[in-house]
Amino acid sequence: MADANLTDRQQKWFASVRAGLERETGKTMDEWVAVAKTCPETAHRARLKWFKDMHGLLQNRASQVLDAAFPTGTGWNEPEGLINALWIDPASRAIFAAVDAVALALPDAVRTARKGYTAWSRTFQFAALKPVKGGGAMLGLAVSPGLEPFLETPQSEGWSERLSARIAVTADADLADLLRQAWERS
Repeated sequence: MADANLTDRQQKWFASVRAGLERETGKTMDEWVAVAKTCPETAHRARLKWFKDMHGLLQNRASQVLDAAFPTGTGWNEPEGLINALWIDPASRAIFAAVDAVALALPDAVRTARKGYTAWSRTFQFAALKPVKGGGAMLGLAVSPGLEPFLETPQSEGWSERLSARIAVTADADLADLLRQAWERS
């Protein structure tokens, strides 16, 4: 899966999952896609459960098969679709745009979009941002929470465990120094 929206490390991981799928199951991706199309379920989570129960495929492998079988336009290779679906609130979208501009200005930074948050990496993930109810956003950073008094420890945010600090972000926040420090650790 060569994709400019993934780091080299992420691309290698996807390739290893796919290679392991074919090597360890004896079926090619095309064969697994044909199996997926026989699934009686329509919801993604139900399809994942069906793959596990009926074929022993766990989430990462089953997700790759399902992405190939049922492209949605909002997968890893369609980051703009994920971003547009996630950042719908105008105030949150403005925060995302500001953080995105600063993060992507850092050398070798890559943005990856996910359903629940947007992340930035160099070799490793250094920041992630997700919208919060009522507007605003929560930013996770690969820095110590003790670096600044306003940083706190994340509470099961769903992003990389490398992001050991978080901050609630408002439209006027200046995050350039924090993003650079997190980027330096990646």
